[in-house]
Amino acid sequence: MREVDLLIEAGWVIPVEPHGVALAEHAVVIHEGRIVDLLPVETARIGYLPRSRVQRPDCILLPGFVNAHAHNPMSLMRGLADDLPLMTWLQGHIWPVEAAVLGPDFVRDGTALAIIEMLRGGTTCANENYFFPDVSADTYRRYGFRACVGLPIIDFPTPWARSDDEYFERALAVHDEWRGHPLIACAFTPHAPYTVKDASFERIALLARQLNLQVHCHVHETAQEVSDSLQQHRQRPLARLQRLDLVNEQLIAVHMTQLTPAEIELCAQQGVSVVHCPESNLKLASGFCPSAALQKAGVNLALGTDGCASNNDLDMLGEMRTAALLAKGVALDAAALDAPSALRMATLGSARAMALDEQIGSIEVGKQADLITLRVDVPEMQPLYDPISQLVYAGARQNVRDVWIAGERKLVDGELVDTDVAEVLAKARQWGQRIACLPRR
Repeated sequence: MREVDLLIEAGWVIPVEPHGVALAEHAVVIHEGRIVDLLPVETARIGYLPRSRVQRPDCILLPGFVNAHAHNPMSLMRGLADDLPLMTWLQGHIWPVEAAVLGPDFVRDGTALAIIEMLRGGTTCANENYFFPDVSADTYRRYGFRACVGLPIIDFPTPWARSDDEYFERALAVHDEWRGHPLIACAFTPHAPYTVKDASFERIALLARQLNLQVHCHVHETAQEVSDSLQQHRQRPLARLQRLDLVNEQLIAVHMTQLTPAEIELCAQQGVSVVHCPESNLKLASGFCPSAALQKAGVNLALGTDGCASNNDLDMLGEMRTAALLAKGVALDAAALDAPSALRMATLGSARAMALDEQIGSIEVGKQADLITLRVDVPEMQPLYDPISQLVYAGARQNVRDVWIAGERKLVDGELVDTDVAEVLAKARQWGQRIACLPRR
């Protein structure tokens, strides 16, 4: 028998790859943070001698969710300015508050609050898009949470940087500091075509190729964005990005609610990943990402929650269900974006967008052991005919039982490991009291 670190036995294992497969009474074998085998429980018991064994006959075991677009420090703005359109929300509320509170402490405390919420809901990796990435990266490291930390570029001064050159200098410094870290990666995060000039985009395109970094950007989020771009640049935003050599397999295009058939085909041809954030788009009335048409064209689809200021949660199970249902309504096709495809978006599709699919996103030998279990022995999950369908259409984050990141236990029976939740909540309340008193337009 081979000695290994951990053996997890489950009533069902959903590996995501192969697509649409659910394996009854299977086990995952983990050693030194990586998956070394996936096999029937009885065979695993014969072949492996684990130092630790976790038995979950009443659970589904699956890859941890990968949130492909988040502004996690904005968890401290949850519910701040609800029921407003995007630009009113941004210009009249979010940006003025950020101008008053944005700094290292805000980012650290907001990220910590988000990590707790994500772990409790089965998310093991996030694609972060915010300021002070040095602080975010260090906070993720302290919690042992996997993240791709955005290197922000925007045309106006912020507490993070005051000029174009400073944005790039600080971005490169953060990248250099975290290069090669086992849990922390980096990507460029130009805010959006309407807040980043051509020269900065050209600089990003060059550096992204040289450093092999993804480019994580809001694109075609609203009809107004497209209209303004046509007026200012005489091009739609995606065409402008193509002119600037950014439409390629490194582009993570977020939202994409305003797309023509030709633009969908362009994304497919160039290998662009599209991150669908259905609940944020619905709440801000931004439009509908044509996810079914993108999937049919062969575009890699990922899933994100966006920030808590516009969602208002980081619940990837809820996001999956909304994505699947919305796709059917938009396409007028009940078969559009089926349950296995929605799950793939939230796991392997998101990992692929972040260029992490060789490491996470599915249960395959050699990959990092970022895994979760979800209870099915609850009334809301019974009877169980199809585990994948049940997960997507009836699963709830309250039923997440266990979480591992790189084989390290982060959640046990729904309880966080080595985390002072009370301290994090106390800081969140203090921020809430401070922000509530700030003037807004």
